[in-house]
Amino acid sequence: MPTITGFDYHRIPVAEGVSLNVAVAGTGTPIVLLHGFPQTHLMWRHVAADLASDHTVICPDLRGYGDSDKPADDYSKRTMAADIVALAGALGHDRFALAGHDRGALVAFRAGLDHPDTITHLACLDILPTLDMWDAMHGVTAAVGFHLLLMAQPPGLPEEMIAGAPDAFFGHFLDLWGSDPTAIPADIRTAYLDAGRNAIPSIVADYRASAGIDVEHDKADRDAGNRLRMPVAVLQQDWGAALGYDAVALWRAWVADLDHTTVPYGHFMAEEAPAEVTKALRTLLTR
Repeated sequence: MPTITGFDYHRIPVAEGVSLNVAVAGTGTPIVLLHGFPQTHLMWRHVAADLASDHTVICPDLRGYGDSDKPADDYSKRTMAADIVALAGALGHDRFALAGHDRGALVAFRAGLDHPDTITHLACLDILPTLDMWDAMHGVTAAVGFHLLLMAQPPGLPEEMIAGAPDAFFGHFLDLWGSDPTAIPADIRTAYLDAGRNAIPSIVADYRASAGIDVEHDKADRDAGNRLRMPVAVLQQDWGAALGYDAVALWRAWVADLDHTTVPYGHFMAEEAPAEVTKALRTLLTR
């Protein structure tokens, strides 16, 4: 299994019966990097190595992914965010910056709402908040999110269908969502496919939560007028042009201090354009 060069690996208990696999390196102000689907912490390998020159960098596998524990249930983003706060605390950090991509960005978003005095800076890569994501999927444009609809179904059928051809399923997204095929080399791709194959029930449970309990939590915050109070950076492809929404306006409804950038590279931006992503994170950390 590949690792991030120069990083030490640990298993850290974060909840009853749940430990996370985490790579840690560097010294200085801490930043936690959360991966997306269908990946693991390895997606941050370039960005993490750069940031570790002057920051403490913490790269976990999320609950249910990679080499972290995979409980049978409780994949609300609230629970997954609490995992990350507990992880950082166990490593000695009661305040930290947080960046997430894809699923990890949804966890980061929830952490920012639930733990505003803990998260100093927040970056979200290539997502919309959960409520806005579901609202944006309508008509034929919903085809782009077919996996969201599949994995939202009750337990049983989604897991069985994906298990029938896991490499084809997970590989589909690695092929479709990237703009640079060389950004994910063969050994990393194999690691992602292996990790996905070994985590089908928990990955489906993560997505199913986003069609249920996560929506309830986000609606409660929206109705209460809760917003992200820390400086927030969003890096996003121009999905609005294809799906017909104004991403900046949607994000401004949630964020008081927003820097939104539409990027020219693909979904796997931390691997396709690591220097640009690192620069954006460094800029965020100065705000």
